[in-house]
Amino acid sequence: MMLIVTDTFQQTNGVSTTYKNLRRVARSRNLRFRVLHPSLFRWMPLPFYPEIQLNLQPWRLWRTLNRMQPSQLHIATEGLMGLVARCWCKLHKKPYTTSYHTRFPEYLQLMWHIPARWTYGYLRWFHRDALTTFVTTESMRQTLLKQGFKHLVIWSRGVSEQLISTSQAASSGSKLRVLNVGRVSKEKNLDALCVYQDEFEITIVGDGPYLNELKQKYPRVHFVGYYYGQALAELYANNDVFAFPSRTDTFGIVMIEAMCNGLPVAAFNVTGPCDVVEQGFSGVLYHDLKQAILRCQSLDRQAIRLKARSLWSWSHCFDTFHHHYQKSAEQLAQQPCQMQHDEHTPMR
Repeated sequence: MMLIVTDTFQQTNGVSTTYKNLRRVARSRNLRFRVLHPSLFRWMPLPFYPEIQLNLQPWRLWRTLNRMQPSQLHIATEGLMGLVARCWCKLHKKPYTTSYHTRFPEYLQLMWHIPARWTYGYLRWFHRDALTTFVTTESMRQTLLKQGFKHLVIWSRGVSEQLISTSQAASSGSKLRVLNVGRVSKEKNLDALCVYQDEFEITIVGDGPYLNELKQKYPRVHFVGYYYGQALAELYANNDVFAFPSRTDTFGIVMIEAMCNGLPVAAFNVTGPCDVVEQGFSGVLYHDLKQAILRCQSLDRQAIRLKARSLWSWSHCFDTFHHHYQKSAEQLAQQPCQMQHDEHTPMR
């Protein structure tokens, strides 16, 4: 059985999307795949990041692990659930893998002015003894290697069939139609897109703590809340450009969803976009977001769609995860791992 421990699962975000799709693929192959998440216990939303649930009964997770006695597990997030799971594995000398989904050092520095080196210190310690730490892209792997992380494996993402439109894009009106999908929060840098509310017809799909402020600042931007499944696929297909202004995402699943629907991506040349967007073919990466959007008009949407669909699948994503999950167990069987004792968390 593959056992996952995560601090977010019932929300709409990249972490939840990833593990829900892994579970779906596992079940289609008759493989056992279980997720332990805060909704199974009493919880509250994390005040500054509501998409993460704070488990108010961590001892119940500990008891659950005691009862299950897994031979190994995967720790998806570095929050309280992940921390309890890590401590349980260390105490019982059980192997575990981890994944790095969110650039919390940059996020916390941006939002709360917490020095990134402090957060990186905690994260280095958290992932230090994992047999494998999954990262989304090569540029993210290089960033973490420079920060002292080890045993990093690139683990890409996919797009489900339900999020791919079967209709052709409608012709554009007088203004270029620009779409963004995701969490509406400050770290997503949405102001860099919304300032062009007079030049483009902008639609923002999603919700979050920054939504009301954005609505007040940009009354001509269409804020439509969450869309799912085929309705979201139709939105992708019926816009002209997908704008991704974030500078802090590790990947950005919404970009590959857009490309699978033939939508070119305009973004900054940073981690995430530079790993999934083929410059001048599936999108434009440029320091000026407006110019990137305008240059996307000339790209071949049908070619983008065909190539993207051949590259991104949850089946391949699951294969990568399953291979390294099993590989870790096989390595331990051949050469028992001497688990290191925890040391004081470095915070300097």
